Amino acid sequence: MHEHGGHAHSHGTGRVLRISLAVTIAYVILLVVAGIRAHSLALLSEAGHNLSDFLALLLSLVAVFLESRPPSATKTYGYRRAGVLAALVNALSLVAVSFLIFYEAFRRLQQPEHVRAGVMIWVAAAGVAMNGAIALLLWRSARDVNVRSALLHEVGDTLSTAAVIAGGFAILWTGQYWIDAALSFGIGALILWSSFGIVRETMNILLEGTPRGMSLEAVDSAMRKIAGVNEVHDLHVWSIGSENHALSAHVKIADMATSESDAILREINEQLGRVFGIHHTTIQLEHVVCETAHACVIAVNEQVHDRDEDEHNHSAHDHGRHRH
Repeated sequence: MHEHGGHAHSHGTGRVLRISLAVTIAYVILLVVAGIRAHSLALLSEAGHNLSDFLALLLSLVAVFLESRPPSATKTYGYRRAGVLAALVNALSLVAVSFLIFYEAFRRLQQPEHVRAGVMIWVAAAGVAMNGAIALLLWRSARDVNVRSALLHEVGDTLSTAAVIAGGFAILWTGQYWIDAALSFGIGALILWSSFGIVRETMNILLEGTPRGMSLEAVDSAMRKIAGVNEVHDLHVWSIGSENHALSAHVKIADMATSESDAILREINEQLGRVFGIHHTTIQLEHVVCETAHACVIAVNEQVHDRDEDEHNHSAHDHGRHRH
C-alpha cells in the first residue's frame, strides 16, 4: 500500500513536470522572437534564464523516472538518490545563473541598453502568468527536494519576469535604464540565497546526516519510552532520498522468548513510522553484555564471557604452580 502511494505520487509529479516542460520551451521560443524584434537584451537574457529552467525541469523528470525503478541486486536501495543528485545539480546551476545575472547587471549599469519597454512589459507579463502557474503545480509536490529545486527555478523566474515588468514601467515613466540592472541585482541575491538552502540539504543527504527537521535525541527518547526497551545505543538516522528515511540501532531488552521480543520490535517500528516517518529500519535486539570498541558494538554472551575469565584464571594458576 505504501509503495502504491509512492508510485502514484511519482506518476503525478512526472505529469506535472512534462506539462511544465512543454509550456516552458514554448515561452523560451516566444522570448527569443520578441527579444530579437524589440532589440531587447533583457528579454534575450530571460530566454537564457528560462532555458536553464527547461533543463532543470528535464533533469528533475529524468530523476523521477529513475527513482521509480525498483531495487536490484546491484542497487539494493534502487535509484532513490537520483532525485537528490538532480537537486544538487539544479541548485549549483542556480548559483551559476545568479552570478551571471550579477555580471550582466553590473555591465548594464556601466553601459545602459535602450529597449522597447512596451514589448518588454507584455512578454514579461505572459512569463509571470506561465511561471506562476508552473510554480503552483510544482508546489503541490514540493516535499521532494528534487521537485523543490525545480520549483525554486520557477519562483526565481516568476520574480525576475515580474521585475522586468516593473522595470519596463519605470523606464517608460522615467527614461532611466539603470533601474532594470538594480532590480536584477536583487533577483540574483534572492536566487543565490534560495539555492544555498537546496545545496545544504542535498549535501546533508549525501553525507548521510540526520534528516532535515528531525532530532536524533527525540528519536532516541521515543524508542526508550517503549515498554520493554532498557537501552538504545549505536543509533543512526539518515535519508536514502529526500522523503525516504532509514534507521539502524542496537536495542537492549530483558532475556525473554522470541515471540515477546517480536512484539517490542513491532511497537518500535510502528512508533518510528507514525511519529517520524521512518519506514526502513535495521534494529538489533540484545539481552547480553555489550563491549564497545572503536564505535563498533560487539555482543558478547555472558556465559561465554564468564567461561573465558575462568579459563584465564585457571591457566594463570597452573602457570604459577608450574613455576613452583
